[in-house]
Amino acid sequence: MDALEMLKEKNWAVIGASIDKSKFSYKIPKILKEKGYKVYLINPKYDEIEGQKVYNNLEEVPGKIDAIDMIVNPKFAKGYLEEAKQLGIKNIFFQPGSFDKSLEKILEDNNFNVVNDCVYRRLNE
Repeated sequence: MDALEMLKEKNWAVIGASIDKSKFSYKIPKILKEKGYKVYLINPKYDEIEGQKVYNNLEEVPGKIDAIDMIVNPKFAKGYLEEAKQLGIKNIFFQPGSFDKSLEKILEDNNFNVVNDCVYRRLNE
């Protein structure tokens, strides 16, 4: 699956969402919403960002998740991938810096669809 194909999915969880307007972890959820996607914010540091509820983990999300945008250090990504596996979420979009070789086994063993790219750049093309 390539980036454009994954971006056809309409319900996204953004893991690592931030209140810092200078970071892509703030910009990506914003552009996804502007482009008509349903976006769930995931970050245990916050209760809400600009009036939108922020969930501690994927299991708390009340709606369907078609794809995950991973904007966290790879050392935190493994736990979220385990959660995604349990919830049957197969589409994982890794932002630059959020993927490393330590994640390959869990991704391969669970047949995740993986894209390593930048959502923000793709949606601004």
